Amino acid sequence: MKALQERILAEGQNLGSGILKIDSLLNHQIYPELMMGMGQELGRLFGDLKIDRILTAEISGIAPALMAGFVLKVPVVYARKTKPITMSGPVFLETAPSHTKGGEVNLLVSAEFLHAGENILIIDDFLATGKTLLALARMVKSAKCNLLGIGVVVEKSFEGGRQAMLNAGYTNIPIHALATITSMDNGKIEFSE
Repeated sequence: MKALQERILAEGQNLGSGILKIDSLLNHQIYPELMMGMGQELGRLFGDLKIDRILTAEISGIAPALMAGFVLKVPVVYARKTKPITMSGPVFLETAPSHTKGGEVNLLVSAEFLHAGENILIIDDFLATGKTLLALARMVKSAKCNLLGIGVVVEKSFEGGRQAMLNAGYTNIPIHALATITSMDNGKIEFSE
């Protein structure tokens, strides 16, 4: 997605160690028109699938998932990182390492929002090592749902996340990225064509 790539080059910061700071695009600040464009593109990429629900992780995955949900006309559920007092009853819980926060984070979804047999599309901000997406995929499996696809805003292909997903057995589902970064060496940000 050319508009996304241009915005990343204009505002993104390569902080080294594979960390790309795009706070001005995904969590502290959001450009509604750009986000709607992302949702439309995700809707185009996954529109031929019979999706019942989108699953994402808070917080940076919420906006692109919401826009994709708007286009696909399906509800969006996001995995919480902390359990609020209003979350009672059974929950699906997975953990994943946080690249930017360090350490493990919990991902929780109330069982009332993932129903057995539903077709789920995962949308998230990044595909880097794949560990957060694998945690969400395990959650889908625990809920006895069907994972039909994975969409991300940015894939950092040099971190091996796509291969980790394939190695985990997710070979028959589409995995799409709106922008794929092939290298962040020497302070640069390079995209695949």
